[in-house]
Amino acid sequence: MSELNNIVLKILNIGKGILAADESTATMTKRLETVKVQSTAENRLLFRETLFSASGMTECIGGVILYDETIKQITSKKNKIPELISTMGSVPGIKVDTGAKVLASSPNEKITEGLDGLRERLKDYYKLGAKFTKWRGVYNISKEHPSKLSIQSNAHALARYSALVQECNMVPIVEPEVLMDGEHSAKECYEKTSEIIKKCFEELILHKVDLKGVILKPNMILAGNKCKNKISNEEVAKLTLKCLKDSVPTEVPGIAFLSGGQSEIEATENLNLINKYNDTNFIMSYSFGRALQQSALKFWSKNIKNIEGTQKVFNHRAKMNTLAAKGKWSKELEN
Repeated sequence: MSELNNIVLKILNIGKGILAADESTATMTKRLETVKVQSTAENRLLFRETLFSASGMTECIGGVILYDETIKQITSKKNKIPELISTMGSVPGIKVDTGAKVLASSPNEKITEGLDGLRERLKDYYKLGAKFTKWRGVYNISKEHPSKLSIQSNAHALARYSALVQECNMVPIVEPEVLMDGEHSAKECYEKTSEIIKKCFEELILHKVDLKGVILKPNMILAGNKCKNKISNEEVAKLTLKCLKDSVPTEVPGIAFLSGGQSEIEATENLNLINKYNDTNFIMSYSFGRALQQSALKFWSKNIKNIEGTQKVFNHRAKMNTLAAKGKWSKELEN
């Protein structure tokens, strides 16, 4: 087994998932402002350190995706953030793209940037303790979108990024996210997601990326948030599995879903059903941001010094998702 494959299996070890704490300073500021907490570097660190030192980390979280600011911060106990994460038995990771910008020739679509100087940045992050990375491509669905140009450009960027990451002995998370925004049906989401994932793997293979050392972070198959015809959770799970079985090469060891605007319970319930019906060899887990942190953030904002109470809320959410990653969650356990 390759070293990269070992890292994947450590991150997605039986039921463990990924905490996506890689919000940019601008995004984190928005999140904190919605709960009326001032967004200072100290407050951003305090919230994240509260989560990273919770007992739920050891039991449930196999990897944490950090942001450039966070990976360089020092905790209240004077150790580095990646050291704290490693002490909790989790693997530190880092978001390395520099964000989605308007795609030239297709003004309503985005291309993710950040390849310039990436090789050097990866070496620095590796020295700081990162063992895996994340790059997100975003696609929207409408009558004209996603265009062939958007699908091809983002797949190419994801493959070039992945090759550079593996060259630096880290595991790339490949995240092609089809956004929930829009009126599209679940069927359209299924068709577009399938096309996008297939193109991503075509490019990864072309760039000689070792698929055994990759984690795919896809969206679940959902109807758009403005679509009148929603599908049941069972249908979400079955369509999502069908899409991945048809699109993902069997060498890929693990798939960690993004929550993509679903509520905490919804994301957990869908993940649970996916695992109940999972008849593949893929590990099916989670890489959630808001769906792991939202309740904890709301609780914390009432008194940012209440570390223990905040950790209790976070531990519960992490535990629920880890049960879902084993197909053992039920609504009754939420209370």
